Amino acid sequence: MTGVVGAGPQGRGAHTSPVLTLDQVRKSFGDHLVLRDITLDVEPGECVVLIGASGSGKSTILRCINLLEQIDDGRIILDGQDISDPRVDADAVRSRMGIVFQAYNLFPHLSVLDNITLAPIHVHRIARREAEARGMAMLERVGLPEKATARPDDLSGGQQQRVAIARALVNNPKVMLLDEVTSALDPELVGEVLTLLRDLKEEGMTMIINTHEMGFARDVADTVCFLHDGVIHEQGPPEQVISDPLQPRTRQFLSRIHG
Repeated sequence: MTGVVGAGPQGRGAHTSPVLTLDQVRKSFGDHLVLRDITLDVEPGECVVLIGASGSGKSTILRCINLLEQIDDGRIILDGQDISDPRVDADAVRSRMGIVFQAYNLFPHLSVLDNITLAPIHVHRIARREAEARGMAMLERVGLPEKATARPDDLSGGQQQRVAIARALVNNPKVMLLDEVTSALDPELVGEVLTLLRDLKEEGMTMIINTHEMGFARDVADTVCFLHDGVIHEQGPPEQVISDPLQPRTRQFLSRIHG
């Protein structure tokens, strides 16, 4: 199995400082306060899973990290750089992360390989031959090399989501952000995507995942954060937060999920 370039031995504890820090992050949409003083450290190789009801702020956290939304207060630090500073080059910052949404966002008129190589060629100015070699390596990684010339509409939902993950991996990101990547899939297709994410975790990829898949969160997460009303109400290892939560709101949420 082909490993993720640059992800291999980094693992937890390989560095003394977090790769990503959210420090008292606040975000509002109009008069609605969506994130309330979110503070979180993510270590290299760590898998942080965000859980909570729709509207709790999980997706907004990922969008703020990726600079798709500008925060109102606080700081976001990536590898020692304050990326929430409005003077930073947002495109350069995004090139150091991979983000995958529940909608695959693949271009239907392009082949699978062209979808993966679009940004490396046209944004990062990588030579086509090198970009295609990287793209094929990522397709091997996600188990779809035979689909390189196919169009997205010829793929199943699970295959399209794996292509979207390959596209996010092709630039060797420091952090992967995954926003409900299985919620749009038919139940029988969920497993293939979750298996891929488990493999990425084993290879040392740093990930922040927003999901309702509690079994997956229990198996893969190093840290689980339960969000409610824009606040991290409970944070800790999955065996505590999911299996034996301390906070009443966490217990209430999980009882609805399991109920």
